[in-house]
Amino acid sequence: MTPPEPRSPAPDGAAPEIVLSVRDLHVAARSETGPVPLLRGLSFDLRRGETLAIAGESGSGKSITALAMMGLLPQPAVRVTAGSIRLGGTELTTLPESRMQALRGARIAMIFQEPMTALNPVMTIGRQLTEAIRAHDPVPAAEARARALAALRSVRLSQPERRLDQYPHELSGGMRQRAMIAMALVLRPDVLIADEPTTALDVTVQREVLDLLRDLRRDLSTAVILITHDMGVVAEMADRVIVMRDGREVESAATVDLFDAPRDAYTRELLAAVPRIGGGPPRPAPAAREVLVRFDDVSVRFPVRAGPFGRVTAQVHAVEHVSFEVLRAETLSLVGESGCGKSTLAKALVGLVPHSGRIEIGGKLPGELDGAGRKALRRDLQIVFQDPMAALDSRMTVGELIREPLVIHGIGTAGEQRARVRDLLERVDLPAAAARRYPHQFSGGQRQRICIARALALRPRLIVCDESVAALDVSIQARVLDLLRDLQKETGVSYLFISHDMAVVENISDRIAVMYLGQIVEMGSRTQLFGDPRHSYTRRLLAAVPVPDPRRPRAVTPRLAGEIPSPVWPRGQGPARVALADVGGGHLVAPEAAAESLRSA
Repeated sequence: MTPPEPRSPAPDGAAPEIVLSVRDLHVAARSETGPVPLLRGLSFDLRRGETLAIAGESGSGKSITALAMMGLLPQPAVRVTAGSIRLGGTELTTLPESRMQALRGARIAMIFQEPMTALNPVMTIGRQLTEAIRAHDPVPAAEARARALAALRSVRLSQPERRLDQYPHELSGGMRQRAMIAMALVLRPDVLIADEPTTALDVTVQREVLDLLRDLRRDLSTAVILITHDMGVVAEMADRVIVMRDGREVESAATVDLFDAPRDAYTRELLAAVPRIGGGPPRPAPAAREVLVRFDDVSVRFPVRAGPFGRVTAQVHAVEHVSFEVLRAETLSLVGESGCGKSTLAKALVGLVPHSGRIEIGGKLPGELDGAGRKALRRDLQIVFQDPMAALDSRMTVGELIREPLVIHGIGTAGEQRARVRDLLERVDLPAAAARRYPHQFSGGQRQRICIARALALRPRLIVCDESVAALDVSIQARVLDLLRDLQKETGVSYLFISHDMAVVENISDRIAVMYLGQIVEMGSRTQLFGDPRHSYTRRLLAAVPVPDPRRPRAVTPRLAGEIPSPVWPRGQGPARVALADVGGGHLVAPEAAAESLRSA
């Protein structure tokens, strides 16, 4: 079987054909007290070449809609109770699984929200891609591998040949998401369901992925259902928007009409909560504060082994000669492309990866502390990880998960601990009844709120937020950011905030450090970075931010030639140290020549 040819557009004046039709769809979950409705009477048509966005709060039914269309509801616990889903002339709700498997991937495909749980952890990326290809197109193994390699290149994954032979856990969150996108696109489906497809991606790669989806729609007339809480992405990509709440459609309109004149009060609240660059609250210039954390010439390198004896032949220079400070009651944000070293630097801080150089916390070196000192340090230092499902023990209830740190550190009586759990759930906009449920019973955004509540339980001095609001819809995201700011005022907590969302960074930060290939290329205050970006890479990050205005012309950012350069260097070699120059007022910038030597693609 050869790859499909580009489809012919509809004749002039004719409406494109309907490729997917959903009518009065109802989905319910089974419970001890009877069915719990999750989706209530949803109807829409999707035409060839159209992009339909489905927006709304986490738990509104967006992802349930996608799983129902893919035939992936966890039956019998959750099932379609009424309604119709037709893909072309095929009714999907009654289709046997054997026939659904033939359609899934080839005619209807999905980019999942959480790549780590969607990818098989015991299979290499290459094997997962080639198996998907050969399941629908029995080509020789070499041809399937070549197509898999081309798919990884299309989503700009660095060193694609090497990534084919790696396992999901060996990739960063953003890299895993790009591999997931490549898997969904490799068979060029009629309908592509993208469930938060760019949540884990930095803005430059997000821009390229959105351009890739746009190309797919243009060249193959692929219809796209875009499930997202990023209204900037909706404004740029969607022809129409359905806004959902509590399993129901509350408003449906053309994208321009929805942004210009939203009819429903909930839609107006949703759009008002969207963070915009330049719309962040004023943050006073920090007075002299104590240094809470100091990074001094910190590097993190991982060995690359080869040969039958596992000899070290190269090193991954994940973090290279990084120095900066985090002050008391300050929010310092780290931004940059996935794989640039942001999360690795955070893991070095909390002792999860070895490093060279010095990391001081409260003037102390963690490696010199005794057992009691290390336990006290763990109480003062908490982290909210990027992947909430991987961070939560699926065997424990939410109440047990949030209460566990209090039990370990002997804080409060049992009654006080339960009261603290209820208060924390309320603070992250979850009902008290959530304490009795398990992580798998929540949406991705709700699970991330549980992780935030757990990190807050001990009232730490420093919280590392590793993409902690990336999975949240805009209304909940705004409330969580307000919560983080309020806690900082109340308790003086500091945040090391890792994010690819530049509008959120502008909203929450006091200072910002821009990382590229393991090194800092620009650092300064929020006003300096957003008002006067000096480094070309920083300017590229800002230019790639989606703007929540469908009438505004999309910024033209030329696609980069070549592949993203590799952080892997032969043993004994490495990148040159980047020296930052102060251009005024503590605004530090790396020479452009140094950055050009890093981007050697």
